Amino acid sequence: MADPIDRGLLPESTVLSPGATSIGGCDLLGLAAEYGTPLFVYDEQQLRDRCREAVAAFGDGVAYATKAFLCTAMARLAWEEGMCLDVATGGEAFVALHAGVPSDRLVLHGNNKSVAELDMALRRSVRRVVIDSFAEIERIEALVSGGAPPPRALIRVNPGVDAHTHEYLATAGADSKFGFALRSGEAEAAVARVSASASLDLIGIHLHVGSQVLDISSFSRAISEVGSFVAGLRLPELSIGGGLGVAYNAGERAPSITEWAAAVTAACRAAGI
Repeated sequence: MADPIDRGLLPESTVLSPGATSIGGCDLLGLAAEYGTPLFVYDEQQLRDRCREAVAAFGDGVAYATKAFLCTAMARLAWEEGMCLDVATGGEAFVALHAGVPSDRLVLHGNNKSVAELDMALRRSVRRVVIDSFAEIERIEALVSGGAPPPRALIRVNPGVDAHTHEYLATAGADSKFGFALRSGEAEAAVARVSASASLDLIGIHLHVGSQVLDISSFSRAISEVGSFVAGLRLPELSIGGGLGVAYNAGERAPSITEWAAAVTAACRAAGI
């Protein structure tokens, strides 16, 4: 007999009964018979509830990371619930726009943006562009000199902290390829470079410590690490990125979005941000 499934790994609407399982009132055997297997099943109400929790916890501007799961229905759902959408490729941006999401609710991310992707973002006037390298600054300046409007930009800073996640999912270690390193002075140089450019409107700093992070103290440590740097800039925005984990194994507990936001808020206050 198979071991019972840990309820903590299932959507809240899951009902387990002998010989049957349903999610959101939909029988899984019936879904498998109708659509075939393998099959991904999402509970729309739970998705909406989590979006609402995120907006309530962080306010306007909180973004859904489309790399987690993206189709037109998901993009439309997140936007309907008041979220922005974080896109890292032209393809992700196309899906979001095709779903009817306004371009000013998109945040362009990623450490390998092409000239075409940047050009699309600038000419569509996306909400934010997160800058990841000096080469990207040069690409944006060239596009603006060619007639594209200057973007509102955040600089991605690598705080150099251990996120207590799998090494392949960590993005803020000392040897990470992502963002501008704080400890080497690279982040300070990037801020100076963008601030002096007429082609970019610097409005904030962005961090991302990793993915599948279950220990929310990782976010607090990252904020503490960049606290004096960020406070001294007096920019209107600080994005602490995503990466909050979910339970994959029996016995694991993932912090709620509300708990995560409370820890982040406390860390920002302690850092004087």
